[in-house]
Amino acid sequence: MYRKVFEELIAWKDSPRRKPLVIKGTRQVGKTWLMLELAKTAYNDFVYVSFDSDSNAVELFNETKDPKLIIERLSFLYNKVILPEETLIILDEIQECPSALGCLKYFNEQANQYHIITAGSLLGTYLANPTSYPVGKVNLIDVYPLTFEEFLAAIDNGMYLYFSSIMSGKDYVSAFHSKMIEQYKKYLIIGGMPEAVQSWINNADPREVETIQGEIIRLYENDFTKHNVNISSGRILQVFRSIVPQLAKVNNEKFMYSVVANSARAKDFEDAIEWLVSSGIVYRVHNISKAEYPLKAYEILNYFKLFMFDVGLLKHMAGLTNNSIMNYDNFQFKGQLVENYALEQLIPIFDNKPNFYAYAQQREIDYIVQIDEYIVPIEVKSGGDRSAVSFKSYIDKYNPDIAVRLSIREYIKNGAITNIPLYLTGKIIELSSIT
Repeated sequence: MYRKVFEELIAWKDSPRRKPLVIKGTRQVGKTWLMLELAKTAYNDFVYVSFDSDSNAVELFNETKDPKLIIERLSFLYNKVILPEETLIILDEIQECPSALGCLKYFNEQANQYHIITAGSLLGTYLANPTSYPVGKVNLIDVYPLTFEEFLAAIDNGMYLYFSSIMSGKDYVSAFHSKMIEQYKKYLIIGGMPEAVQSWINNADPREVETIQGEIIRLYENDFTKHNVNISSGRILQVFRSIVPQLAKVNNEKFMYSVVANSARAKDFEDAIEWLVSSGIVYRVHNISKAEYPLKAYEILNYFKLFMFDVGLLKHMAGLTNNSIMNYDNFQFKGQLVENYALEQLIPIFDNKPNFYAYAQQREIDYIVQIDEYIVPIEVKSGGDRSAVSFKSYIDKYNPDIAVRLSIREYIKNGAITNIPLYLTGKIIELSSIT
């Protein structure tokens, strides 16, 4: 299964700035597969350590932080020669052995000739606390569910090759539009979780895909209790289960604590929200006080929305039917589903997460991003209707150099406004260029 992040892993291996690598990503997004694929593709051999199942390895890292002793004992434990540069050391489920996370500092300082890569479920919640990992002594890479581009590579190689060929608006081919819309709607149903995608490839059974999505949701809900001791798991669960009704609010307004529970207050749930965001299970998008460069300077930290990290899981949580996704655009939550989809495609592209902009009473831009020094408003439309009062009002008021509408309509550039088909959201930089 093609994963774009694999190119980053190869670059890490060859980088003169290489340090022990920590892979962040939620459970079941393919972290273990990526590490093993890197080992098989780019190294002569590897040692795979899973702290979830190997108590001897946990004991080893608890007893010493000396890299020389660790290498020697790992060699005995797994009956392998561990060679610098040639053997990849994989430390999986590292959240089960915090001392191993701390040992990465000493490998970086004393034995960086050994290549070490680590991953773990909900690892972001550990890394959110600077005292939990060696700051500045590791490299970090984020792994997300499959983007639409990666989904295409898995299920339709012809359309993937077309997608990959688009470097500017001149490469757009209208003859492929209907086929791409069909695959885009399929992605809304299946999402980007590797197990769900692989199930579709193997069996093309939507019922099995839905079963897998339900199992993943239950797995996450169980994790709230298993991996958390300092924050109320009940409150984490309340916030998580409020995502769908939060998004379903009229105009998808900011996150409202009253939707979580009656008389709920920010101070009661802010830790639970932070835990979900740090784990990568939800995305937090902040409003900005003004749409100026640099956007990060104008974020309003207590004015935000929450989205799911995978559109297929959101579709399952909302109880939407496959038929409604494929054939109907006139129900309100379709807009929120598509807005979530667009965010998933935008996040891997930009260094800073997109913002939204509530710039006047009942006037809001779905997303605002930076492309170089340009501030780019993005309107997301689930259907083909071009009417968007807030979008037009923003353009009249601010006269942006670049403005993007994402919709199911074909690609067309009309002055500053570029209509980009939703399936090409991942090509927003190439298609919205002012040149």
